[in-house]
Amino acid sequence: MPDFAASTVHLRAPQDAIALPIRGGEDLSAWALDAARERVGPGGNSGLIEALAEELRQAAADSRGRSPVTALSYVPDPHLGEMARIELSALIADDTFPTVTVDLLHGYLAAPTDSSFRPPEAEPRTLPAGPAVRVRHAYVQDVDRDGTGTILETCAYGICPDPGWGLVLLTSWRALAYTDALCELADDLARTVGVSSV
Repeated sequence: MPDFAASTVHLRAPQDAIALPIRGGEDLSAWALDAARERVGPGGNSGLIEALAEELRQAAADSRGRSPVTALSYVPDPHLGEMARIELSALIADDTFPTVTVDLLHGYLAAPTDSSFRPPEAEPRTLPAGPAVRVRHAYVQDVDRDGTGTILETCAYGICPDPGWGLVLLTSWRALAYTDALCELADDLARTVGVSSV
């Protein structure tokens, strides 16, 4: 396989996913308002459009800070807002880690943190793009003074198309009632990841 810089990474976006503008100097507020209008549809409620626009603006700003290869906001029902975030990122080998392996990605993705809600669950997978590890994790975020926080669930795939670089496909959500469906979505997305030479 070629080096990452000489490769094109493909991901089939799910229906109802909105591509987030993660590069360039685009005005996120203007973009988000246009994207919300398009997703809600003609004649949509102005309050719904404004609420969705603000959520999309925040999502784009948040993803932009991590510089993924691509980022999507999954919005199957505009009334519910963003149901999940999907980000595909690259990890490039360096002097510290000269080779990217499934074991390396496993250690990176399955490491418990101070905010872990429960221990991560990891299992090896084989995908069209290469050997992989699937890691389910849940975190507690935004803890208040009473110790109450919000649960963020994730399903991540660490994929090794090449020893010089790897991919991380991360699907994250707070809509816990939809966990099973969103895990299935993450699994389906992982099977669509492909790599080709430029």
